[in-house]
Amino acid sequence: MLNQSEWFTEVNDNYGLAFSLKIKEKCTEIQSPFQSVAIYETTDFGYLMTIDDIIMLTSRDNFLYHEMLVHPALFTHPNPKNIAIIGGGDCGSLREALKHPVDSVIQIEIDEVVTQLAEKYFPELCESNHDPRAQLLFIDGIRWMQEAKDQSLDVIIVDSTDPLGPAVGLFNQAFYEQCHRVLKPNGILVQQSESPILHQSLQKDMREAMFQAGFPHLLTLPFPQPVYPSGWFSCTMASKLPSFSDFRRDTALLKKLNTQYYQFEVHEAGLHPVPFLKALER
Repeated sequence: MLNQSEWFTEVNDNYGLAFSLKIKEKCTEIQSPFQSVAIYETTDFGYLMTIDDIIMLTSRDNFLYHEMLVHPALFTHPNPKNIAIIGGGDCGSLREALKHPVDSVIQIEIDEVVTQLAEKYFPELCESNHDPRAQLLFIDGIRWMQEAKDQSLDVIIVDSTDPLGPAVGLFNQAFYEQCHRVLKPNGILVQQSESPILHQSLQKDMREAMFQAGFPHLLTLPFPQPVYPSGWFSCTMASKLPSFSDFRRDTALLKKLNTQYYQFEVHEAGLHPVPFLKALER
């Protein structure tokens, strides 16, 4: 039996599994108007952020998620200039997007507490928050998308929590229809899409909703994520483009990005899903 004063444990009863991190101390916990956000210092994974007792990120392995959520989409788009991030309060996706020669990145996060704690405990993720191309808004991302101008964005990145609480409305056809309207003719939507081991039903529903919203081309990319349920996570791209295979292999830019996991070979491999993932296809 784990000593709860020494371990943080996320239990997933629906899937018969749990994941634990050994902790040194609980640093803080704040109840925002939307959720409870806590920070722990772990023995081996740096700082840990949880929301409503669900693991969001750690210092040690968040690069996997942020790099795979951002770079495949931005390298697939022929010339991404105007980006919106829905969610992403820890600012890791913002940092990765701003490594590209974009004109603007707007981050719309409903809960300012998430960003405040990220700035204190994950400053490395927030190093681009004051980039002149960045704009941080602390408002409802669904409403913001409803009010955004037609064909005003090149890429929309949905960096949300699980489809619970404030994030529920980010996983349905109505939201994807708004994204489709706001994206330019060659625009790309990318969204975190949970574990391909545990959440195939959710992924199939997401993909069907994206397709019905007008996105004819879909691609789910898996990647390792040790602290998330099953240790295997994914993101799903939805595009108006005719194909995902013709992504830009800009070697000079990739070298400047200083990525730890994303490489063109990783991206290329994701274009050829293993039989297990082909079950997601329509």
